[in-house]
This record gives sequence, structure tokens and C-alpha cells, in this order.
Amino acid sequence: MSTVLYDNPGPRSRRINRIVGLVTTLLLVVGLFWTIRLLSQNGQLEGDLWEPFVTPRYIELLWVALLETLKAAVFAIAGAVVFGVIFGVGKLSEHRWIRWPAWLVVEFFRAVPLLMLIIFIWTLYGLQLDKSFQSLVIGLILYNGSVLAEVFRAGINALPKGQSEAAYALGMRKYQVMTSVLLPQAVKIMLPSIISQCIVALKDTSLGYTILAPGLTTEMKSFWLTFQNQLPATLVLLMLYLVVNLCLEVLARWAQKKFSGGRKLDVTAVGVLGETEDEIAAGRVRATHANTGSSHGGH
Repeated sequence: MSTVLYDNPGPRSRRINRIVGLVTTLLLVVGLFWTIRLLSQNGQLEGDLWEPFVTPRYIELLWVALLETLKAAVFAIAGAVVFGVIFGVGKLSEHRWIRWPAWLVVEFFRAVPLLMLIIFIWTLYGLQLDKSFQSLVIGLILYNGSVLAEVFRAGINALPKGQSEAAYALGMRKYQVMTSVLLPQAVKIMLPSIISQCIVALKDTSLGYTILAPGLTTEMKSFWLTFQNQLPATLVLLMLYLVVNLCLEVLARWAQKKFSGGRKLDVTAVGVLGETEDEIAAGRVRATHANTGSSHGGH
């Protein structure tokens, strides 16, 4: 059975795919064994290098650092969502004095490298260590909020124009149309992108070590400087971020199912305000017939 993008592989293609998959797996296994052997020869698998991560007082330090990382991520994600909504809606404004400044702010902070932005904000605080956490959070809010602003703008523009036209016909004001009609529906479309950007914001907290902001990367840097266990510290840091990101992804999938009714939202299935379910279904049938007719006409 063929699809629009590609044909299903035949017997010869399937045989080639199995051979390629087997060779790739063997290469990965050989590479893994070679890496372990090399690390063992360099003494990176010695038990003394791993001991700090099973010592209670050091585990407590890691726990505190993990909480600081999560706190920075929560503040950054919440601020980025608010920032994104405000400037995303601002870019859709009919007033130039609102639309152009919003466009300028979003495009500027999207273009600036995040690491440079964090360091610049920290310099504005006079390179004070007690302000490193705020500098990290503000930088994350500005960058990720600018990305989310584009997500919100695109999500609102993806809705059928009939949604807003019907709302205006009912006598709603513009802010009522935006907050009561467009945004609630657009969020369902934007939810995967919002979730993805939240995970990016969580991972970007790792840049806090450059300004000594409290968190996992800063704590791990002190670990490998003290115990000279760069590889174990890096692997433990990797596993901690991996576990936290997986938990966030599970939570995000639950939220997506809850708010989208457990099914993927089809933008074309969103009916105009005032339409009944029969009218929406009839519209789908007409669209299907039109697509069928165009495909026959193309042949």
C-alpha cells in the first residue's frame, strides 16, 4: 500500500533494510565495548571516582542543586509563557505602535545567543553572585518567551477566520474574541510546541554554570574539580537531566490528553461558531468530495 510521500518497501528493499540495521547494531556494540575498554585503561571506571555519588552528604548537595534547577525551570517556563502570550498577541495587533515594538522585541531576543544574553544580564547586576540565579531566569524568560510568542502567533493565525468573524457578529469586543474564542482553541494546536519549548527551557538551565548560578551543572563542576572525576560527574549529570526531562514529558503528555480530549486536534475540523455538528460533518463531506474530485482531475 502506497502513501503520498513514499511507496512501501518491497522484498528486496526490506532485505537491504534488515542488513543495514544489523550492521549498524554490530557497529554500535563494537563502539560501546571499545569505549568501555578505553575508559578502563584510562582509569575512568575506578570505584573511587564514583564514590562521591553514593556518599550521603554529597547526595544531599546534589538534591539541593536539583531543586534549584527545577525552581529556575519553573520560574523560566511560567515567565516565558506569559511573555509569549503578551508579545504574541501584540504582534497581531492592528495598531502599529503596539505591533512594531512587539515584533522588534521578539525578533531581537530570538536572534541573540542565549549564553551571551545570560552573561550580559549578569553584568548589568554587577557580576554579583547572589544575582546569578535571577540573571539565569531572566535570560531564559526573554529567549524562550520570544520563541513562544511566535508559537502563539502562528497558532492563532492557524484558526479559521470564521471563528473570529462569527464572534464579532455576536457583538464581542476584540479582547473577548482573543481571550474567549481564539486563545482557548489555539492552545490545543500549540500544546506540542509549548511542551517542547518547556523541555528546552529546562535543559537550558544547564548554562547557569557560566555565571555560577546555583544548580546541577554548577554543583557538578565543583565535583569534578574536587575529585577529578569528569566522566562520572558528566554521566550522573546526564542521567539526572534525562530523568527530569522524561518526567516532564510524561506530565506534558497527560496535560495534552486532558486538554485536547485524548485525541489530536485537526484544525480543519474546528467549526465556525454557531454551526451544528451536522453542518460541520456536511462540510467535511464536501471537502472530501472536493479533494477526491481534484485528485481524479489531476490524473
